[in-house]
Amino acid sequence: MSTDVQEQYPFRMWWGLAACAVFMGAVLLFGQVSELSRFPIDKGDMWYLWQLVDADVWTRLSAWSLYAIHQFSIWYLIAKAQSVRPKYIFGLHHFNVLALAVNFLFMFLHIVQTSLFYDGLAQDVHESTSMMSVIFMLLLIMLMENNRRGLFFGYKVKPLFEVGDVVKRYHGYYFSWAIIYTFWYHPVELTSGHVAGFAYMSLLILQSSLFFTRFHINRYWCVLLETLFVIHGAFVAYFIMQQNQGLNAAGMFLFGGMATFLICQVHGLGLTWRGKLALAVPMIASMIAFYSFFPEGVGNLARTPAIMFAGTFLMAIVVWILMKSGAVVAWLTGMSRSTAAAN
Repeated sequence: MSTDVQEQYPFRMWWGLAACAVFMGAVLLFGQVSELSRFPIDKGDMWYLWQLVDADVWTRLSAWSLYAIHQFSIWYLIAKAQSVRPKYIFGLHHFNVLALAVNFLFMFLHIVQTSLFYDGLAQDVHESTSMMSVIFMLLLIMLMENNRRGLFFGYKVKPLFEVGDVVKRYHGYYFSWAIIYTFWYHPVELTSGHVAGFAYMSLLILQSSLFFTRFHINRYWCVLLETLFVIHGAFVAYFIMQQNQGLNAAGMFLFGGMATFLICQVHGLGLTWRGKLALAVPMIASMIAFYSFFPEGVGNLARTPAIMFAGTFLMAIVVWILMKSGAVVAWLTGMSRSTAAAN
């Protein structure tokens, strides 16, 4: 039973989207347009270019201290929210108001921090940590949502239900870390990839502020945020690669994401078979049209869904091991306490 007796506050989703738009306006007004001479020599694949040559303790401290305060503040609010076991409402709890305030304060502070010190967390950690944190988040979403929408054309993989329940219970801590860490990883640059990334991050931060509200579990909104990842990936891939190579890479993200959507995500939207068909036909037609012009890339079509589904099962194994390790630790702790009491 809910013990949340705090006052509830009115909220409309467009208010949050308007706040994201204001943030993006500030990004466009005050973001950096840097000369390449400011950065170290580009070392190729998986090298993050946007970091200072002459980074010092102050540039590092500015990013890491603000990130840490931002992160622990949100973790604290999530823990406080879980402790009162609130109902899901069409409004805001007091902790949602605080989460929105904290998140948007630090979003704007990141713009200021970039202007004064520039470097994000990228100076000290590898680019793969930022990318993989979000990919793992998407795999955990698929694992968690298997309990509701299934994994394959609506089929629910029942052996994964227990793991999915655990992910659902604790996902807020990991998801908030993945989002906030990735947000602070990048300086506020005005390249097309950075701008698109900050727009996507702002929506994810909005979502992460709305825990224990009906907005947070709206199935259409949640699937939109899932699918925006592949759209963002396709956009970035197209602009960082050249000509046909860029198109093929973008096609792998975009159409692989469409395939994943048709196999898995669309079945959680509550659509009739006619509704699903209305979405599937234009998507499949666009795949056929694209790969008729670029047949050499058709082998990439299956890569994204293969990674997502294989990754979901691997993630389930990792979570299961963590669950059993926790159970063993709890059992050993209980045994040691019983022994001590007996003595």
